[in-house]
Amino acid sequence: MMDIVFATRNKGKLKEVKKIFSGINVKINSLNDYDKKIDVIEDGKSFEENALKKADGIYQLLKLPVISDDSGLEVEQLNGAPGIYSARYSGENATDKKNNEKLIEELMQFPIPHLAKFVCVAVYNDGINRLIIQGEFKGQIISKPRGKNGFGYDPLFLPDGLDKTSAEIDSGLKNKISHRAKAFSKLKEMLLENKLI
Repeated sequence: MMDIVFATRNKGKLKEVKKIFSGINVKINSLNDYDKKIDVIEDGKSFEENALKKADGIYQLLKLPVISDDSGLEVEQLNGAPGIYSARYSGENATDKKNNEKLIEELMQFPIPHLAKFVCVAVYNDGINRLIIQGEFKGQIISKPRGKNGFGYDPLFLPDGLDKTSAEIDSGLKNKISHRAKAFSKLKEMLLENKLI
C-alpha cells in the first residue's frame, strides 16, 4: 500500500479526501500522523500558490508523495473575498462561527442573491511528478446558517440546483459535487491514468 501525505491538519478535509481515495491501494495520512514539527507559511497570492507551497514544502521535509490543497469561498459582490483569506476572514482568532457572522454582516448591504463559489486547487508532488487541478462549486450565500454537517461556510452555502445547504446534504452527495470532491476526484483519476498510484 502506498502512503500519501495530505498536507493538512483539518479533520473535515481529511475525512472528505479519504472517502474520495477509498477503494484503491493508497493510505492517506495527515500532518497529524508525523512527529516532525511541520509548518508551511501560506503567504501566496492565490489558491494555486498556497497549494504548491504546501506540497513542495512538505515533500522537502518528508520525502514522501504529497497531496495538498488550498481552497476558499469567493463571493461575487465582495470582489472574490474572502478568497485566500477564507479560514481567517474574521481575524487572527477566527472560527467558523465568527467567519460566517462577518460574511453575513458584509453581505447585508447588497441585494439578494449573493452569488458565490467555492474554489479548490489540489496539487500532487512526489519529487518527480507534479499535478495541479482546480475544482469549483457554485451557488449562493444565504442569510442564516442551516445544517450541522460539513465545516467552514457550509451552513451558509446553497449549491446551485439544491434546496439544502452544504451543511444539510449528506457526505455522499457532497463528496460528488463539492469543489474539493471535483478537484481531488480529478486528481485521483489523473494519478491512476499516469500510473502514479
